[in-house]
Amino acid sequence: MDRYGTVRPCPESPEDLYARVVAAVGEHGRLPQSDAVTWESFPWEVVDGALVPKVLRPPLHAEPPRKGDPGGDPCPTCAGAGGETRIWENDRWSVRPFHRSGMPLVLFLEPREHLDFTDLDDDLAAEYGRLTVWLTRIMSNLPYVGRVHVFRVGDGVSHLHVWFVARPERLPGIVGSMAMEWDDLLPPPPEEVWRADLGTVARHLATHDGRALV
Repeated sequence: MDRYGTVRPCPESPEDLYARVVAAVGEHGRLPQSDAVTWESFPWEVVDGALVPKVLRPPLHAEPPRKGDPGGDPCPTCAGAGGETRIWENDRWSVRPFHRSGMPLVLFLEPREHLDFTDLDDDLAAEYGRLTVWLTRIMSNLPYVGRVHVFRVGDGVSHLHVWFVARPERLPGIVGSMAMEWDDLLPPPPEEVWRADLGTVARHLATHDGRALV
């Protein structure tokens, strides 16, 4: 039971996660390959049995437009994509989950207005800083979370969406900048545990500001 009186399902320990993987593929088996190996941006390929970097392609004439850029496809965030899954919001920002994937929890922090990082004024930038610290602290205190990675990519959509990735603790291969690669490989956590974590994050964030939506 958490501080709000909500009864939580039993959180998944690293041992539980490892046991599920072993049950699916065997102790010395391999997880299924990620779709990322088919992406044009994937930087590696196998040549003569060795893993080597791909040959660098020449520059384009111009940066291709992202979704939400002039000349690009419409912004999916402004069109309402993911709005039904928001777990928290205030008048200027919202938090929504990535789909249930291999990491214990992956969240997006997004401005409600169509803005990118360089469009934030000083007030929004200060609020972004506070929300980033609060959200990272809350996610870091979830059971069995070893670290929360925070990053922004943004090559697909121009609407700012900052990633907050909670990785499992005590699994030595899932650390550092390569931890996110495991998100496509590991089986997702049980749905009831995942949803309980979403509710915990939303309610704790709402004690600082805004409204919990789950």
